[in-house]
Amino acid sequence: MTESLDRLTVAQIRTRLNQAEGGALTRLLGVLDQDERAGVVEACRCARARQTARTREAERTKGMYALERELHDAGFAVVAGVDEVGRGALAGPVTAAAVILAVDVPIEGLNDSKKLSPARREELAVLIHERAIAVGISHVPADEIDATGLAAALRKAVLCAIEQLRPRPDHVVVDGLPMRVHSPETAVVKGDSKVAAVAAASIVAKVARDAIMREAALSISLYGFEVNKGYGTAEHLQAVVDHGPSPLHRRTFCGGGGEPTLF
Repeated sequence: MTESLDRLTVAQIRTRLNQAEGGALTRLLGVLDQDERAGVVEACRCARARQTARTREAERTKGMYALERELHDAGFAVVAGVDEVGRGALAGPVTAAAVILAVDVPIEGLNDSKKLSPARREELAVLIHERAIAVGISHVPADEIDATGLAAALRKAVLCAIEQLRPRPDHVVVDGLPMRVHSPETAVVKGDSKVAAVAAASIVAKVARDAIMREAALSISLYGFEVNKGYGTAEHLQAVVDHGPSPLHRRTFCGGGGEPTLF
């Protein structure tokens, strides 16, 4: 081990390991292999674990852009990913987002919004808005869901989100089953965990809808919207029993497309 590192305390070495990245981290770990202090050995183990995790995440992220690259190679210059949230909520809007990403500026950490913590979703939403070529977000409120039906409301939200995009997409990737909201269109089952633009859409849609429900909770405080975001938790269902539905509740809510069951 070099003289300079030999004189550092374990805490100082841990700091250097935390600050180093890429090739610099690899070289530092190689030098520290000669240090037998238990604290240094543990710090190196943790640094190698972080390095491995970062490498795996970079590879996962690269894979999430594969479909967009294939579509670009096939001649589609502007590819949008689409996703929606709020389908199964008792209250609040359905929200759709459409996102066009630059494939040469990858955003690490993109994933199905349900797999991310609220804090991480917020961080990624900021990055998406900063780095995306275009983002469109649309909300359809509860009274319109009741008036037109959930399927029509979802379709309207998706179409409105796509309509906001500039430039206009020449190909759209949707999550799950085909929606026939654009031609051409590619549907990918679990696309929000497989396709970068769809994951980005799921994140910005979730963050935007959650913000609406937190705001609603300031004036409609009986239902815990700031926590449940309108979904049917036990506490939320009991609040509906105790107090009746609020103006944000969907009177025709049904759990999966069947007959209305709640109100």
